[in-house]
Amino acid sequence: MIRWFITTFIAVAILSGAQPWLRKLGIGRLPGDVTLRLFGREYPLPFMSTLVLSMVLSFLVRVL
Repeated sequence: MIRWFITTFIAVAILSGAQPWLRKLGIGRLPGDVTLRLFGREYPLPFMSTLVLSMVLSFLVRVL
C-alpha cells in the first residue's frame, strides 16, 4: 500500500513539473485534475491524469 502511495506521489510531482508541456497535449485538463491558485501562483495537481497515464503505461508493459 505504501509503495502505491509513493509511486502516485512521485508521478504527481513529475506531472506537476511538466505541466506546461503536457497542457498542450490535453493532459491536466481532465475532470479530477485540480489547480490551486494561491498568492498569485498556480499549483496544478493532476490526479486524474496521473491515474490515466498509470493505467496506459501498465497496459503497455503487460502487452509488451
